[in-house]
Amino acid sequence: MKFPKPRLTLEKTILLLIFLVVALSLMVTDILISREVANTTEAGIEDRAVNISRIVAHSPVVIEGLSGKRDEKEIQTYANEITNLTHVRYIVVFDMNGIRKSHPDSSELGKHFVGGDEGPVLQGYEHISTAQGTLGMSLRAFTPVFDSNGKQVGAVAVGILLDTVQETVDQSRSRTYLGMGFGLLIGIIGAMLLAKKIKNIMFGLEPAEIARLLQERNAMLESTREGILAADSEGKVTLANAEALRLFKQVGVTDIIGINIEEYVPEMRAVLTTGKPELDFEYNLRGVTLLSNTVPIKVNDKIVGIISTFRDKTEIKLLAEELTGIKVYTEALRAQTHEFMNKLHVILGLAHIKNYEKLATYISQIANRYQVEVGSIARNIKDPVLTGFIMGKLSYAREMGCELELAEECNLPQPADPEIVHDLVAIIGNLVDNALEAALNAENKRVKLNLDYDEGELLIEVSDHGTGIPEEIKEQMFIKGYSTKANNRGFGLFLVKKSLEQRNGQMEIYSQEGQGTMFRLYIPYETLEEK
Repeated sequence: MKFPKPRLTLEKTILLLIFLVVALSLMVTDILISREVANTTEAGIEDRAVNISRIVAHSPVVIEGLSGKRDEKEIQTYANEITNLTHVRYIVVFDMNGIRKSHPDSSELGKHFVGGDEGPVLQGYEHISTAQGTLGMSLRAFTPVFDSNGKQVGAVAVGILLDTVQETVDQSRSRTYLGMGFGLLIGIIGAMLLAKKIKNIMFGLEPAEIARLLQERNAMLESTREGILAADSEGKVTLANAEALRLFKQVGVTDIIGINIEEYVPEMRAVLTTGKPELDFEYNLRGVTLLSNTVPIKVNDKIVGIISTFRDKTEIKLLAEELTGIKVYTEALRAQTHEFMNKLHVILGLAHIKNYEKLATYISQIANRYQVEVGSIARNIKDPVLTGFIMGKLSYAREMGCELELAEECNLPQPADPEIVHDLVAIIGNLVDNALEAALNAENKRVKLNLDYDEGELLIEVSDHGTGIPEEIKEQMFIKGYSTKANNRGFGLFLVKKSLEQRNGQMEIYSQEGQGTMFRLYIPYETLEEK
């Protein structure tokens, strides 16, 4: 079933429209007004600098100081006072040779004016320029100084750093942007309120969602593997998907639409009465045990029906056992228990016949072998869950009449991610079980297991000397449910492959008919110590 392409939600459409309109206005305003604001601001700063330079140039202190009629030191004092009063960066007075008579840094007095843009003012022309001086890049206003006879005796330079100029321009622009941003905020809030009101009227659904609601519901119902039933306030079934029809057909009910669910599942009626959901509830449908979740359907706090999802518990149990590794754990524990009981029977028999010498020797042998096994595994495999699991597999192999050999070079540090342990149990358990089954019919009943960690990667090797894997089976043995053995098999290798893919691992298989099989797996593995 093909659905139309998803559209923007109503709320997003309104928000996007408002945003685009205001953003476009901001852009046009910035193009038309911001440059004008910047030019006006810069012109104002230039006029200010020129006016200050003119005032200083016409000061008797400056004129007489440059003419030699007054102490030159008074020029420095006067220039610093004007600088502090007008908040410009500097006021520099220099003579016709370009020698400074005033400067914010007194150590610069008597030195030549820096910048190279003083030429026009020494020729009697007032001008404005931008140049790099001792205090940085600045905007400069130059005014010539004339004595009472009209002779030029020097010049005045008033400087404002460009950073200050840009800051003033940015402040002027920011006021414009602030007003527009406030307008944008009001527009967005209004759009959100409008969209929310419309969505409430339509029960929170988008227009496109309403149009395809029926198609989506049907697709969802038919694609799920759980049975789904819906019933009205009277308990009559109004909806059932294909899986529900199949499960009811198994018990002889061919048409369930319109029937009263209470006739078949009385427990569901309680949800209509109490309004409380029944989760993970088991009930019997004419001999078939179903696991169900039933919840009430409410409109305006009034119960108008129920909806129930359910599945055959037998299927769930089988799937859970295969996927979670419960079967693997159970077999390992059962084998250990069986082996332990056999040893207890031997101990009990030797005690009855009062052969205490052999009893002590037997117990000592058991203890020594146990300590050797436990010590060896615990030294090489640091995770306690995997340690216990492999010890169980050793007992399971002995019970089957085979030998599970753990490689001497085994090295498995504690994992940083505890969840990987479950995957390793499933992978190792299924591979070892298959190898042990293959070894049963071989002369060499030994299965070798190797776990070796090296530089962020875990190597898993399981090998046997069985009959090998035929070529025609190699391509199919990882398919879910495929098995050459009895029913309810075919999940082991599928689970191995799935776990390996989830861990971004790789697998190599070496097998020859009549010679044996080796599975070699590489899995990314981060240790707790590295983390």
